[in-house]
Amino acid sequence: MKNWLGMTAAELGRGIENGSIDPVTLTETYLAAIEAHPLKDRIYARVTADRARAEAAAAAARAGAGLRLSPLDGVPISWKDLFDTAGCATEAGTALLKDRIPEADAEVVRNATAAGLVCLGKTHLSELAFSGLGVNPITATPPCVNDAEAAPGGSSSGAAASVAFGLAAAAIGSDTGGSVRVPSAWNDLVGLKTTAGRLSNAGVVPLAARFDTAGPMTRSVEDAALLLAALEGGKPADLQSADLSNARFAILETIALDDLDEVIRDAFEASVDKLRAAGAKIISLEVPIVSDAMAQSAVLFSSEAYGTWKDTIEANPDMMYGEILQRFRSGAAHNAADYVAAWQMLECARQVWFETTAGFDAVLVPTTANLPPKMARLQTEEEYYKTANLLTLRNTRIGNLMGVSALTLPTGMPSCGMMLIGKANGEAHLLRLGAAAETVLG
Repeated sequence: MKNWLGMTAAELGRGIENGSIDPVTLTETYLAAIEAHPLKDRIYARVTADRARAEAAAAAARAGAGLRLSPLDGVPISWKDLFDTAGCATEAGTALLKDRIPEADAEVVRNATAAGLVCLGKTHLSELAFSGLGVNPITATPPCVNDAEAAPGGSSSGAAASVAFGLAAAAIGSDTGGSVRVPSAWNDLVGLKTTAGRLSNAGVVPLAARFDTAGPMTRSVEDAALLLAALEGGKPADLQSADLSNARFAILETIALDDLDEVIRDAFEASVDKLRAAGAKIISLEVPIVSDAMAQSAVLFSSEAYGTWKDTIEANPDMMYGEILQRFRSGAAHNAADYVAAWQMLECARQVWFETTAGFDAVLVPTTANLPPKMARLQTEEEYYKTANLLTLRNTRIGNLMGVSALTLPTGMPSCGMMLIGKANGEAHLLRLGAAAETVLG
């Protein structure tokens, strides 16, 4: 049974289908692993054991009757603590929302439950999801699987840790500027950023609603495809016979390759070489307008975030972590005219991006420019925290700004991810590419 904790969600689902895995025993195995883990309180904000056991029992009954709801019926997963779960606190990593108990599940939670997925509990995150580092002195800072002294990546930090440490078969996080992909990369997972609007945000604590997206964090691309289908109540992408022989990739040289850590650069270049050896056509590409869009990030993200949370924050600002408080308050520096102009510029940039990248299957960049920074320095040097946070989110934010889907894959080098930036609503094609690339990267 112990090897169940390291299996992919799809493998567990197949075991349930063929009768070799009992959903109740599987769920109890995960609950026992969570309870015994020395870092459990830094990973899970709350464990929903009663709900998990009830859902597992129902899945077992369906499996016995040959009435499974989906390929993942009976598989236990975790949820970032900003997805509402009925009758269970959803606090978004902040004391400002302490004891906030929703009456209903978020829509994506309802969809996943309707597909038979088992809810193990809610995972810690950066406060109100507004950091790419994952540092949260207010509730808890989850661990990084590759470095006990380093930041885990955020904001879906506990979600990544729950999978990386074998305490969930998969996790659901959210991504506004990189919050699924950064912790996935730093913890050697697959992370899918979905196109804004593809998955419902109903019942999800917002950060910047026009950029907020939900997405899976998994051990395989197959898992990501199955979970996307469960979250939207649809059919999974067909990953059969995926290969790279006719794939055309562009390496984005604008901004994305600047100031790379040497280890990150080496891992990315080695991964590109593997894709090329597998038959992919790869060229370098400049898209200068990406720089212009990036320059508007502070206006776009912080203005919306502060506009959403201003009253709640200013009623009790001392309850917040200082670095996150400052980041929210920076949104007050921009007026309505700045915000409107920034969005008009971004719409133009998106059109240029679409036209420039139309002939490629995906655009390749390192997921992050940096390796996980040390916690001690982040918590003692204010300027370093700000610089590290912006650098961490730089490459991932390109996908959010351009309004497209994106997928991070492990490269085989710890905490070094390769990101494939796809098309808006192009997740099916992106996942097929990812499945082929996953095989090549190993």
